[in-house]
Amino acid sequence: MNLPRGYAAAAVGLPLLAALLWASYYIFVLGITPGTRPSAVFVYPFLFGGALYTLWCIAEGNGPALARMWRQPAAYVRVAFLLGMQLSVLASTYLAGPVDTSLLSLIGDVVLTPIIVALWFVSYRGRFDSPVLWLGMALCTVGGGLAIVGNQGITALHGWGYVVLVAIPLTVALFFLATAKENERSPLSAVLAQSMFAAGLVGVALSPLLPGGFSNLGTVTAVPLLVLAITGVTSFFIAPLLYFEAIQRVGLIVPPLMMTGIPVFAALLSWGVLGIAIPWIGILGIPIAVGGAVLALRGETQGKPPETTATAPGPGG
Repeated sequence: MNLPRGYAAAAVGLPLLAALLWASYYIFVLGITPGTRPSAVFVYPFLFGGALYTLWCIAEGNGPALARMWRQPAAYVRVAFLLGMQLSVLASTYLAGPVDTSLLSLIGDVVLTPIIVALWFVSYRGRFDSPVLWLGMALCTVGGGLAIVGNQGITALHGWGYVVLVAIPLTVALFFLATAKENERSPLSAVLAQSMFAAGLVGVALSPLLPGGFSNLGTVTAVPLLVLAITGVTSFFIAPLLYFEAIQRVGLIVPPLMMTGIPVFAALLSWGVLGIAIPWIGILGIPIAVGGAVLALRGETQGKPPETTATAPGPGG
């Protein structure tokens, strides 16, 4: 099948770069702890990312759209999904490790996202007829589960900790799809600026409930604060921007499938930077999950790519 010029690059290149940046989040988090407490690790990346999005939004001339976002009740539903996602990811990173957490996110991207798309976006329902797509989604689930069991990270979860098993895939899928839905009628910069900055402000209010508390926000030293600022730029500003740009160009199915790169990058970075070894069963599960996602990608792209790929207004829109 001949894909339109730029389709393959946008479908593969942009989300894979986003996946690399998101995978680096786990390394940043584990690299600056336990000296930096979770309350600061949770709040500061939101504030840095939200500030950058706000500046970008105003520079684009989308200030009125941003002001409108702050008045919309639906915007705070997206903020709730974002907060739930990041709280779950942060907790799982500490408890289960970066690879298991990234695989739980992968299940949200590759399995739950297409299912919710089929239910929520009427125009996409006809694109789920391929048995190859469903087989790939099933393999992704099996491979992710095998790697998680093999890494034994889940054994570190206790009591309410098991909530992350459901919370991560579900909130990942719901936040990104709710944002993509709003991007159909509002500028991307305004939607993400409001979501990120509001999450940071709510995070400050929630900080007394997190380890480290509110007081820790003012005691972060210069180097950890710089690391958190870099995390805000990479994982909370550039990565979502690349991801949603890919969605605007090629639609809602292919970019989530390319998030297979996250566990691969997380495993490589964990081993190379932090020296975290991965058991052979976990290593076996990663290529099965990635292979399933590649198969799902093949099944999805057997159909005709969307003729109109943009799902949001352009700059100033």
